[in-house]
Amino acid sequence: MNDLIAKLRAALGAANVLTEGDLTAYEQDWRKRTRGKALAVLRPGNTGEVAAAVKLCAEAGTPIVPQGGNTGLVVGGVPDESGREVVLSLTRMNRVRAVDGGNLTMTVEAGCVLQNLQQAAEDAGYLFPLSLAAEGSCTIGGNLGTNAGGTQVLRYGNTRELCLGLEVVTAQGEVWNGLTGLRKDNTGYDLRDLFIGSEGTLGIITAATMKLYPLPVASLTAWAAVPSMEAAVTLLGLAHKHLGAGLTGFEVMGQFALSLVDRHMPQLRVPLYQDTPYCVLLENSDQESEPHARAAFERLLEAALEDGCATDAVVAENIAQARGLWHIRESIPLAQAQEGLNIKHDISVPVSRIPAFCAETDALLASSIPGVRLVNFGHLGDGNLHYNVQAPVGGDPQAFLRELEERVNVLVYDQVKKFDGSISAEHGVGALKVDKLPDYKSPVALSLMKSLKKALDPQNILNPGRVVSV
Repeated sequence: MNDLIAKLRAALGAANVLTEGDLTAYEQDWRKRTRGKALAVLRPGNTGEVAAAVKLCAEAGTPIVPQGGNTGLVVGGVPDESGREVVLSLTRMNRVRAVDGGNLTMTVEAGCVLQNLQQAAEDAGYLFPLSLAAEGSCTIGGNLGTNAGGTQVLRYGNTRELCLGLEVVTAQGEVWNGLTGLRKDNTGYDLRDLFIGSEGTLGIITAATMKLYPLPVASLTAWAAVPSMEAAVTLLGLAHKHLGAGLTGFEVMGQFALSLVDRHMPQLRVPLYQDTPYCVLLENSDQESEPHARAAFERLLEAALEDGCATDAVVAENIAQARGLWHIRESIPLAQAQEGLNIKHDISVPVSRIPAFCAETDALLASSIPGVRLVNFGHLGDGNLHYNVQAPVGGDPQAFLRELEERVNVLVYDQVKKFDGSISAEHGVGALKVDKLPDYKSPVALSLMKSLKKALDPQNILNPGRVVSV
């Protein structure tokens, strides 16, 4: 291994091959549930250096764990405890290579922080709509590797739908330059979509060409109290009817989830939640004018109040108020973490079946674990819930996690399967859920996935043990 380290230092520079000192930022997952041990942390500065590093690791049979901002939630971007795996961090590759306004595209390197990409697009007069809570530290390479979702999937789709082309280093250290800005290209298999969502198990994404959109003329945010999950789904239908393509966000938040924000972050002043089981956050982006957007919002809310699917509502009067409302929504995971250890679920269920799923699964958990607390929130507009489970008041969170996590997961995942859903909507599979896939994924699909993995990575050196076991 000393020979490999020496070769890597010659290829990347000694300062970019880390083997000593505090490597916690690279070896520990974001939730601090897992800490691995890296043989080395590699920090290439360009695609050529990534390719050189992969070739050297392939020759030595050394596994590689690609890593972006290390904000993942499924233990997919940190090394295991063997001390054999190298972490390949893309964070030095953070340039915006080009903005093509005529083609409405932006080509960026994989280590570009999402918030910086958003700002670069805005500075050029465009919108890059991918938005999620970790946008200040997650990278576009990680977003692509997990096919991240976020708050605007309803209008713009997941990261996959926002990508037109990729640059990828294969398991053999070859570079595929697929950075096309084409929206139509039927010259064979869609390699781009193969690598997106593969969590670095098939190739290492080093750059991408992403779609841009015109900046909206006006963007308004509303917060509504709703009497049930059924009412929230009804409100979603009304929002589609009244706002059409202008509906860019539709988030649902349970009362207990919002109470955690109120308890741990009282300065955020959570509205309307005390007397209603759920609140909904809506965003309307308009290409005409702010009066046009506000009139459409007012018609929607009037119809919702008349129907009874909303019992009260407020519309943000300015950008600061709108950001404040979104900040409340984005603070739920942090507030839950401050409350104590919890069991997280990132699930999707057909929107029309979400009320029945919640009612039935809530009841099963309540009867199985007296006093259990449910932190239910997420992207109702696209059927994605973060259906999280908190220990009872006064209980030992460590013991709760240790003794009940498997039981809770099986109960929730069985319910997801019953309601024709997915056990991973936007966070990925990583190492956390890889053993669950055989119970909840088609055997034919798993067989095809394994065949792809063996074909593209025959040595099994790219993020082994994540997504699929071979």
